[in-house]
Amino acid sequence: MAQLPYIEPEQADPVTKEVYEKTVERFEMVLNIFKITGNAPEIAEKMWEIFFDILKEGQISWYEKELLILKSTKMGDCLYCVTQHEAVSERLGVTPEKQADIVGVEYQNSEHYTPREVAILDLCQHVTLDPEKIPAEVWERVQEHYNDGQIVEIVATIGAYLQVSKFGDALGVELEPVWHGHDPVLFKEEPPTSKAAQKHFEHFLSQSEQN
Repeated sequence: MAQLPYIEPEQADPVTKEVYEKTVERFEMVLNIFKITGNAPEIAEKMWEIFFDILKEGQISWYEKELLILKSTKMGDCLYCVTQHEAVSERLGVTPEKQADIVGVEYQNSEHYTPREVAILDLCQHVTLDPEKIPAEVWERVQEHYNDGQIVEIVATIGAYLQVSKFGDALGVELEPVWHGHDPVLFKEEPPTSKAAQKHFEHFLSQSEQN
């Protein structure tokens, strides 16, 4: 259950309504994680701008960003983020088979992943677990494929989604009913580890069965 009220579009102030309009353009609906930030309009406006910039082609492709988002949020046990980005990434061409291999270190030997993608997923693992001890050989492999500006965008994408996943989980943001029929991919490969995430996942599965 969410810790704060969701601010619905009809309740929103002008600043929040502008944020909601952008979310509809990008996601075709106003997601609960946006509605909960409607409680702090000025913070929400600035907070979400980075995500609107990330979720499009930039110095690296949106496709590659989705791989980083799936990896970082799965490692963070965030069912909310993973479920939505399984759907988003599939629309961009990341097949369920490729998604499944992102769990653990399967991607390192998967036929679905290129050396370029393996390099940034290895970096993502280290940024998530221990950013101060990233091995030199990981940096070397990343720098074989990406320039300095691209590396900044890669790390910014990882950091942004680690932040939003913890933000959403801390406030108990719930998956919207539209996702209740979604067949999990990453969490089917590797169930959540934290008790809170396990409970959330079990509730999600029960809702999906009802649909």
